[in-house]
Amino acid sequence: MKLMVLALLTGFLTGFIFALLKLPIPAPGALPGIVGIIGIYAGFKVYEQLAPWIITMFK
Repeated sequence: MKLMVLALLTGFLTGFIFALLKLPIPAPGALPGIVGIIGIYAGFKVYEQLAPWIITMFK
């Protein structure tokens, strides 16, 4: 939970600073950004499951 709060605070501060400096937001649109994050997470989890098989395949 602490990690999620820190991530939220970091994102909030980053967005605030970008708005303060009148810079464009450093993130894709809401839905594409969320889908991208889900894709990264899913790819990581699939690799964790397949890693033993992949390692033995290339030995």
